Amino acid sequence: MDIILKYFPNLSEVQQQQFAALYDLYTDWNSKINVISRKDITNLYEHHVLHSLGIAKVMQFRPETAVMDLGTGGGFPGIPLAILFPETHFHLVDSIGKKVKVATEIANAIGLKNVTTRHCRAEEEKQLFDFVVSRAVMPLTDLLKIIRKNIKKEQHNALPNGLICLKGGELEREVMPVKHQTLMYDLKDYLEEEFFETKKVVYVTING
Repeated sequence: MDIILKYFPNLSEVQQQQFAALYDLYTDWNSKINVISRKDITNLYEHHVLHSLGIAKVMQFRPETAVMDLGTGGGFPGIPLAILFPETHFHLVDSIGKKVKVATEIANAIGLKNVTTRHCRAEEEKQLFDFVVSRAVMPLTDLLKIIRKNIKKEQHNALPNGLICLKGGELEREVMPVKHQTLMYDLKDYLEEEFFETKKVVYVTING
């Protein structure tokens, strides 16, 4: 939990309590439904929570913004972002029902009022959002084809509506087809732990 306060020192008491509750909740759920690698659960705050919050280092969602977290798994990056941005609505979608159950139960357990969840494939989700966030679910071009239909035309954030992905490793080739619409941010510029050395936030603007 200290690592979250190191980078986000201005959390309210409620937010601190919500982040603090995640470890026991994920440890308990993970023993029943494997949403995080068993050997990685001890790194929950660095590898999962803080990694999710890397998006907040490059994008501050304004109140009333609607965000879909596609392929949320057990709730990443959606749940940490929903704690950080209580006035932004997050819709967590995954094609695996038991993972959606974990995300739903954890959001409810910590009292998140700004989270909805849905068990479906991305192609089935027809609602409109300002942004789609995702954590390395599939190649960018495939993801863009699926979510283009879900992006609102009206804008009200600092960055135009689009896709914000957490990715790792060498991305030049993957980004090439959408290079002119893409901004890449190295998380090592914001987070000093070694884990973030090769991690990036990739933002692709989508023109409604």
